[in-house]
Amino acid sequence: MKRPIFSLLCLLSLLPLFAHAELKVPSIIGDHMVLQQKQENPIWGWDTPGTEVTVVLGDQEKTAKAGADGRWEVRLDPLDASFDPLTLKVSGSSTLEFSEVLVGEVWMCSGQSNMGMTVSGDWKAQVESLASNHPHLRLITVPRVGTQELQNDFSGNWEPANSENCKRFSAVGFFYGRYLHEILKVPVGLINNAWGGSAAEAWVRRESLEKDERFSRLMEGWVKREAQLQSDEEKEKYAKALANWEEKAKAAKAAGQPVPRPPRSPEQLLEGNSRPGNIFAGVVHPTLGYGMKGVIWYQGESNASRAHEYRALFPYMIEQWRAEWGQGDFPFYWVQLADFRSEVEQPGESAWAELREAQTMALSLPNTGETVIIDLGEANDIHPKNKYDVASRLVRWALAKDYGIPGIEPQSPLYREMKVEGGKAILTFDSVSGGLRTVDVNEVRGFAICGEDRQWKWAEAKITGKDTIEVWSADVAAPVSVRYAWAENPVCNVYTKDGLPLTPFRTDDYPMVTAPQ
Repeated sequence: MKRPIFSLLCLLSLLPLFAHAELKVPSIIGDHMVLQQKQENPIWGWDTPGTEVTVVLGDQEKTAKAGADGRWEVRLDPLDASFDPLTLKVSGSSTLEFSEVLVGEVWMCSGQSNMGMTVSGDWKAQVESLASNHPHLRLITVPRVGTQELQNDFSGNWEPANSENCKRFSAVGFFYGRYLHEILKVPVGLINNAWGGSAAEAWVRRESLEKDERFSRLMEGWVKREAQLQSDEEKEKYAKALANWEEKAKAAKAAGQPVPRPPRSPEQLLEGNSRPGNIFAGVVHPTLGYGMKGVIWYQGESNASRAHEYRALFPYMIEQWRAEWGQGDFPFYWVQLADFRSEVEQPGESAWAELREAQTMALSLPNTGETVIIDLGEANDIHPKNKYDVASRLVRWALAKDYGIPGIEPQSPLYREMKVEGGKAILTFDSVSGGLRTVDVNEVRGFAICGEDRQWKWAEAKITGKDTIEVWSADVAAPVSVRYAWAENPVCNVYTKDGLPLTPFRTDDYPMVTAPQ
């Protein structure tokens, strides 16, 4: 009797595998998808373990066998961009067919709310949406799922762009992709996975962060917070807050007044956009490995108070994504924080300025680029509505570096060196693209200067050459350091003759206000 029972137990243990045994591919693979041109493209899915799966696209035929976990993968040979639609056929325990598959350029649009802000929120939404019927520009959005468990799929599908669905898509991403589509004259696929308010650490695999000593302080803090959020004390606290809110909401409704926002539950915080690894597991992982050209990124506001940490965290995130994708040092271009909040009256310290500096420092990584928009923000709105000009500057990086379009300079001027002569600081800059100029008024604005006492004073300045600016102040006889646009919302006006703003900078290395205390 023992052998039949043992055999039955073995069969029962395999039931979960057989119950899951059906041919399936993730949502990132489907009708209207765009495959990245001129490189191998992974196609993967799941089927009954041991099943041979065949993938056919045009004259290509690839086979793979589903592993013990049911997963299989093939790699399609590189193809040239084409507007001719293809059919992707996948055969295993059953057959799947996906139509209107194109080959072109694929970009991922990531970050927080300023990347997530849709075309409908842009100042030019009405006219831009009318100009957005492009059947060969394809869009897909990954839903916001925050979890510690690695997800393999999501709910979504590719759509040809039109005047309606573009309104729901990332404005920066859409305008960026439309520029590429119209200039390169190839199909373009855009993957939007932005999540408003997200912190950079949520976009990285948690295990990777835990292994790096540079982030031990961050991770130790989260371990304590997680324990607190899952405690009985916190649950009781939330239950009381919820009951209190329900009473206020009832009273507000009866009085015809706005209902206050309900309290956030511990579960919401644990599943949110700040917990380390949450977005990587729930949003990035389901698309991991899909063939793409590169990433555009707009994030940093949520990390501004920890700009010192961001110096290591942001480049680490880029490196981790590249390692996870296994596609080499793919292009990674980001938008520097815009100007925000009230204009300052006196020069001094700024967390947002330190975050911008941390972003600029990430240019030390290969195949990266930064778009400066210190002039495109709004003092009273953290979500500036001019996303069209943001995209037009951002796309210069891809056009110049990846697609060989001549005559385009994407890099905003960068501080190179300073010397002091006759009580004046003489600054030299790189990437001046034809020379420097002022905008709006003739006087150069945005510079501050200090001596050994580190007392910052507004400075006068003058453009003295193609790549040089002199800075001085009657109140600082012996200049030691200079800063430019060093504030949340600086008044500054130096550009290249191509219209790119001078990158905010400081010549000093004084202690940061965002350094851990």
